[in-house]
Amino acid sequence: MFNDRSSLAAYLATRRSGKPRDMVAPGPDAQQVAAMVEVAARTPDHGKLAPWRFIDVPAGARGEFAAMLEAAYRAEKPDAGRLEIEAIRQFAHQAPALIVVLSSPRDSHIPVWEQELSAGAATMNLIHAAHAEGFVAGWLTGWAAFSPAVLAGLGSRAGEKIAGFVFIGSPSRDLDERPRPVVADILSSWSA
Repeated sequence: MFNDRSSLAAYLATRRSGKPRDMVAPGPDAQQVAAMVEVAARTPDHGKLAPWRFIDVPAGARGEFAAMLEAAYRAEKPDAGRLEIEAIRQFAHQAPALIVVLSSPRDSHIPVWEQELSAGAATMNLIHAAHAEGFVAGWLTGWAAFSPAVLAGLGSRAGEKIAGFVFIGSPSRDLDERPRPVVADILSSWSA
């Protein structure tokens, strides 16, 4: 997709997330997902710890994934209403592809915070890789990212956290632009 530095710079200057609910087929196949994860793993990683994991939730497993999410939600909110449950089911089925990224810190002299930042960077690299393959991606969190039952349902290991749910597919419409911060408001110069 990027033939030279200027096209990469143009992409980065205009990158937008896709809304998972607006994504349609085609999505990436297994080889494309593996290639995206390979790119995602080329992220800053102090200590070469690979403090992240990627879990592909294939289309054929989305029903079971939705059931796991629903059970976790009902355990936390036994009085959940119909609309809440429908939203959870819809979350599980949106977009052709879903990759869950876990922050997976290792025992090391490298602080956990640095390892968690690396997981965030790996998630962003996954999104860039999806766009480079010609797809769009959207990174969501929400209640499921903080649910111990969902984390357990994903087969988590001790100390892991959900960094996000990355949905990948083709856009069904033009991507929305959102307001961006003014550089002068977020960039300062340090002086002694």
